[in-house]
Amino acid sequence: MEELNIDEYIEYDNKQNEDQTDTDLTTLVSFTNYDVVLNTSMQLQQLMVMYEAGIDHIQTKLEILNKEFEVKKNRNPIASISSRVKEPMSIMEKLQRKGYPVTMENLMTKIFDIAGVRITCPFISDIYDVANILLSHDDIHLIELKDYIKYPKENGYRSLHLVVDVEVFFSEQKKRIPVEIQIRTIAMDFWAALEHQMAYKQGFEIPAEIYNELRDCATVIANTDERMQRIANILPSFDKDASYNIIDS
Repeated sequence: MEELNIDEYIEYDNKQNEDQTDTDLTTLVSFTNYDVVLNTSMQLQQLMVMYEAGIDHIQTKLEILNKEFEVKKNRNPIASISSRVKEPMSIMEKLQRKGYPVTMENLMTKIFDIAGVRITCPFISDIYDVANILLSHDDIHLIELKDYIKYPKENGYRSLHLVVDVEVFFSEQKKRIPVEIQIRTIAMDFWAALEHQMAYKQGFEIPAEIYNELRDCATVIANTDERMQRIANILPSFDKDASYNIIDS
C-alpha cells in the first residue's frame, strides 16, 4: 500500500481551506503527486465518516441506557457524554511517533483511539455498571481494558479505559469500528481537565513540587469519590453489592 506524504497532504489540505479567490489552481495541479494526495484526502474523509458512525452507535446505546435507568431507578448513571474524532494530521503524526509507515492500512489497524467517547458518571459504581452493560451487547467486542481506577497512573490519573469494536452497517457493507471509551466520575474528570491545562499542555516538564501537589489533589479527590460512594450505598436506588469489576463477556 502506498505511503502517504504528510507534507504534501498538509499543503493540499491548507490550500483546500483557503478562500477560492486566493487560490492559484495551477499551483494545486502542479503537485507531482496531486492524484495521490487527492485520493488520500477522499479516503480519509470516508474513513472519518466510519469512525463518526462508530461514535454515534455507542452514544445511542448510552442515551438509551440513561433513559432506562431514569425510569427504573429514578436516577441517571451517566452525567455527560462527549466525543471526538482525531484530526487526520494528528493520526498521521501518531503513526510516525510509533514508528509505523504512514499508510491507510496502518491508520486503520495500528491506531485504536481515532474515535473516542468520554463518559462521566456520578459514582464509581456507575462506571463499572455502564461498562459491563455496554460489553454485554452482542455487537460490541472488548479489545483492550485499562483500569486506572484500581491502578492509578503515577501522576494520580484515574479513569476506566476500554477499547472496543462495534459493528456498524453501511449502505453496501458492515464494518467493525474501533472506539476508545473513557469512563470516569465527575470528580475524576474535574482533576483530569485541570491537570491537562496545568501540566500536559505547558510544553515543558513541570517542577517536582507542582507534580506532587497535583498527585496529592488526585488522592484527595479519590478519597472524596469513595466517601460519596459509601453515602450513596445507603440509598435504596443503589446496589449495595455492586462489584467494581469488568465481567468477562
